[in-house]
Amino acid sequence: MRRSRCCLSLLTLLLIPALSHAGVQLVVDGVDDPLKGAVIAGVSLSQYATRTVSEAQVRRLADRADAQVGTALQPYGYYEAHASNKVEQAGKDWRVTLHVVPGAPVMVTSVDIKLDANAAKLRPIQAARRGIEKLKGERLQDEAYDSARDALSTALAANGYLDAKLTVHRVEVNRGEHSAAVHLAWSAGRRYRYGQVLFQGSQFEQGFLQRYVPFKQGDYFDQNQILKLQQALNGADYFSVVNVMPQIDTARQGIVDIKVELAPAKRTIYTSGLFIGTDTGFGVRGGVEQRWINRYGHKWKNDVVIAQRLKTISSQYTIPLAGDNERSLNFGATYRDANTVTSQARTLELVANESELWHDWVRTVGVHGLTGTFDVGKTPDEPESTPGVEHGSSTLVYVEGSLARKQADNPDFVHRGWSISLDARSTAGDLLSSARFSEVTVDAKWIRAFWRNNRLILRGSIGHVWTDNFDALPPQLRFFAGGDQSVRGYSFQSIGPENSYGRVIGGNSLVIASATVEHYFTPHWGVATFIDAGNAFNGTNVQPKLGTGVGVRWRSPVGLIRVDLGTPVNDAQRHGVELHLVIGPDL
Repeated sequence: MRRSRCCLSLLTLLLIPALSHAGVQLVVDGVDDPLKGAVIAGVSLSQYATRTVSEAQVRRLADRADAQVGTALQPYGYYEAHASNKVEQAGKDWRVTLHVVPGAPVMVTSVDIKLDANAAKLRPIQAARRGIEKLKGERLQDEAYDSARDALSTALAANGYLDAKLTVHRVEVNRGEHSAAVHLAWSAGRRYRYGQVLFQGSQFEQGFLQRYVPFKQGDYFDQNQILKLQQALNGADYFSVVNVMPQIDTARQGIVDIKVELAPAKRTIYTSGLFIGTDTGFGVRGGVEQRWINRYGHKWKNDVVIAQRLKTISSQYTIPLAGDNERSLNFGATYRDANTVTSQARTLELVANESELWHDWVRTVGVHGLTGTFDVGKTPDEPESTPGVEHGSSTLVYVEGSLARKQADNPDFVHRGWSISLDARSTAGDLLSSARFSEVTVDAKWIRAFWRNNRLILRGSIGHVWTDNFDALPPQLRFFAGGDQSVRGYSFQSIGPENSYGRVIGGNSLVIASATVEHYFTPHWGVATFIDAGNAFNGTNVQPKLGTGVGVRWRSPVGLIRVDLGTPVNDAQRHGVELHLVIGPDL
């Protein structure tokens, strides 16, 4: 009897593979993504890819799929979708083919929005409203409808309508006419204003941090201004923790206070590190910074850079001033020893200026004193007595004003952003300066992502200097082209007007234009191609130099690393490939 039971059990085990199969292979045709993905996620068959299932179970599941397909495609506007199925054996598995017929889609034929008249006048709310109105004429999709509806609710709250409520949210679908009517209405309520800004945990004198507040008590609440306050306090570098919290739950009579929780950052920081740049060579840098000296927010920063072709020592002291536009007085001194392929300069520069926010621009006005010696038309390994090398020394005192602004959706890796800076400097006369001069420069950059994993980067620079004694200008006040941020394919500052010995001595004008396309095949790695054009020149003799090439991009833990290989185009005097390496943010 025991032997008979063992034989029966063995026979049962041998028959199991013939009676059941490993799982279901689901094939969907008739639609493409995202509808195909919705069908696969919505039918029960997809849950049996690795589960044992019998033929009877498979056929029951396939029969249910018709109704499940109809339900799965309704959020995409298809209310008449159905599917036929085909079940066949595929080895140990079952292959089920669903042929989906989506039917005619439901189209949005009307959009009715009711909104408070005062709220409807605000631009952010108008933009959100247009987003809903754009649904008209489009296929009804639950995700697009929900997103557009929620965007208007968010815009109301962000612009001070903190009690706004969605009172009507109805979509009427007429299946027979394949049409849908959208009905939405909001009760906006009162528009809130700012109350007090309460700082907690600050190490500074009472009232000092008001300089970072971009609004006044009694102004209408605006979420963008709250974000600006958060960014300004983070950018001040005084705090390790910044939490800006509107006290909406305790708001009364249309007034909302703003609570700011702060924790001081480390007061003194030391920095050091190795670096490499094709313009500067290998180097080491170090620094010490006092993030605040006293309860009035004074700062002091000192830096040293020692590289193959650049050595600098700099110190800067900053005194914040009262006011809500982040005004500050800045005093600095920099000794610079720069050695490029065309010049060597040893200069001391003293600076005193005032900086502030002005209509979202950083405006700086100040006085510079620059003195030193320089050799122009000299390569690093040549002696100063080489024929054609021009020697000079000068002392210049000049005023300088600048405007700078940038916008970016992500400071670490920009998808949409731009920057522009304008600088003007001029000597006041001959009394304290070796030469009269006036100089204007403009630099701009524009970045846009496209087709998901690609970026277009456009860059341009122009400049001109007027002077009665060009020979007295040190290299940093002349114009040269070539290098990582200029015309790639040429070494740093290797392009410009030449003297009678054929040595580059710089020009009084500059024009640079650049276009780069990047493609990222992973979130961190990408490739690039570029073309640069421009020149440093005198008068109107531009004769632009062209450089083109390819590169690699790596979004490393220390920032975006760009490695480019560039070569001159149609230049009889310059050949070969130039390596360019840049580490740092986009803007």
